[in-house]
Amino acid sequence: MVQHCTFDTHQKALVINLDDAVYGTIAEIGAGQETARWFFQVGGAAGTIAKAMSAYDMKFSDSIYGACSRYVSRERLQSMLTHEYKLLNQRLGELKGSTCAFFAFANTVATRSFSQNRNGHGWLGIRFQRTPGEGASQIDLHVQLKGQENIQDQETLGLLGINLIYAALYLHESPDELLLSLLDQLSTDVLTLDMIDFSGPAFTRVDNRLMALRLVQQGLSKAAMFQNDGKVVQPSDVLYKKAVLVERSRFRPPTRLTLSLLDRSYKAFCQDTGLLADDIVVLSEMTLHNLAQGDEINAQDFLDRVEILCALGKHVMISDYGEFYRLGQYLSEFTQMPIGIALGVPTLLQIFNEEYYEDLDGGILESFGRLFKNDMRLYVCPCLDRESGELVSVHDLRVNQNLQHLYLHLLENGYIRELQDINSRHLSIFSHDVLEKIHRGESDWTDMVPETVAKLIRDKHLFGCKD
Repeated sequence: MVQHCTFDTHQKALVINLDDAVYGTIAEIGAGQETARWFFQVGGAAGTIAKAMSAYDMKFSDSIYGACSRYVSRERLQSMLTHEYKLLNQRLGELKGSTCAFFAFANTVATRSFSQNRNGHGWLGIRFQRTPGEGASQIDLHVQLKGQENIQDQETLGLLGINLIYAALYLHESPDELLLSLLDQLSTDVLTLDMIDFSGPAFTRVDNRLMALRLVQQGLSKAAMFQNDGKVVQPSDVLYKKAVLVERSRFRPPTRLTLSLLDRSYKAFCQDTGLLADDIVVLSEMTLHNLAQGDEINAQDFLDRVEILCALGKHVMISDYGEFYRLGQYLSEFTQMPIGIALGVPTLLQIFNEEYYEDLDGGILESFGRLFKNDMRLYVCPCLDRESGELVSVHDLRVNQNLQHLYLHLLENGYIRELQDINSRHLSIFSHDVLEKIHRGESDWTDMVPETVAKLIRDKHLFGCKD
């Protein structure tokens, strides 16, 4: 097996062309017609490429792959891979199937739209065998393109396509190395990979939720998302034309207060917007900072949190957006519908800390301008004063004197909403206390989390629970 030696694109394409044990098809729709060119350019393509094609016209594309509502979509990618891989086996199975591992690569891409001032994006995928006759494995990924000219996006796609084919064929045993290799000779200045999905016998030990974390952790994307069934999703597909409610927390583990805060926020959000449940996406969001323990992120600890959130029916987002205004900006890229953030009074006070905005020319005013640019509102849970034990709501919060008028403006105009009907007994519950009790083997932690959460932690021995 060829090892990853940081080959450049020319070398990767040549290695594949000279490998008698692999044979495949390349199909490219739209602006992504650059991958096949590399194989023919380096020479020896006859030993690797059974067919290279591009069905640019929509009617031609539909006649081959069937009609679809969106041509740059995962649905179209799947139909391309299914058709080409099936055809490859039908026509060459008897001739080459016993000596060659087959692959089908496809992409469907739209480059930058100058008329709509919108960056390009696309879907790329490969269906492949590790060895002749084995069942197919697959990698799907979504890319956001950042090129200011179409030719730059096209060059990016050619490099990414070769990287993906090479990685699937030769680096599938090391998913982390595979992931990083996708950016060989590329950088996040020209693209963002915001979704990747592994399936099939080559990836039986790969947890796609963990790979979503790796995307953000390795800087390939600023955010990644998966549903409550654990399936990774492309954020714009989920958030498009949807209202969004987000709760940011460590969820280590989710407590009665954590879930009560989200439930009350959801109820208030529905009342404020008049929207139905089908119009709202609710996200449990963790930042890299929320996940870190010191300088490291413990993969099992992350999966323990995710196990509970998914069992509770929550969709999960991982992001590298430490500041709330950056989170707000990100969500606003995908929807013009209302956005809500559920948080507590202590977190609200942190948002008014001007030190967080020293890198912005406009300081805290600029950050709030970005945060509340669209239909954004904060749903704030009260807290208990640590010294007096008295309840502190949004009406009792005292920010620095120079920011008081700004705070009152946001409060009086409904950008900051007070959450009511929070059980006061839940306000003294903190996840770190629950975790310490679990580690010490105490039993009363079960009263601090919902019964479902307690059962999961005990049954699956999450967070080191030994009960």
